[in-house]
Amino acid sequence: MPEGTPASATRRDELLAIAARLFAEKGFKNTTVRDIADAAGILSGSLYHHFDSKESMVDEILRTFQEELFGQYDQILAGDLDPLAKLEQAVLVSFDAIDQHHDEVAIFQNDAAYLLTFDRFAYLADRNRQSREVWLTLLRNGIDAGVLRDDLDLELTYRFIRDTVWVAVSWYRPGGRRTQTEIARQYLSILLEGIHRG
Repeated sequence: MPEGTPASATRRDELLAIAARLFAEKGFKNTTVRDIADAAGILSGSLYHHFDSKESMVDEILRTFQEELFGQYDQILAGDLDPLAKLEQAVLVSFDAIDQHHDEVAIFQNDAAYLLTFDRFAYLADRNRQSREVWLTLLRNGIDAGVLRDDLDLELTYRFIRDTVWVAVSWYRPGGRRTQTEIARQYLSILLEGIHRG
């Protein structure tokens, strides 16, 4: 089937979803092309009609997910919400990402350090820096507006938010007892009771 046709694009998306699930469950290093092909019910050679390597697959998985996520962060930063609402929105968007792109988030959390040993994944370091700047900007704006404490260590606060939010991918399961929005609201309640200037 010619590449670029609707059916081939759909099959390509299916293969990426299968690969993402396996990378998230087994780790990128431990997942072989044969594993992906077996899970897709095709021969290994058939996978190469769509992708030249598993590196190309994880590259496309992470790039697509991160472009969407950082596009949402950019909209928040450029929006008209007040600084506290922007911080809350960023946490909500992050938990939506964990829910809707669970495999992609797990891959990034578990395999980014390994992938960064390859030149083609240097953009992951750029995304880490961009993420840091998003959260530091949100925190600085909150302090400047007088809604967050001005004695905060911004770097520690950023790391606290980053780690508590994104590590949730290790235990959160879509369709569980609490929705991602309920969990995000609980996190915000805990977070803001500690840093909100009442």
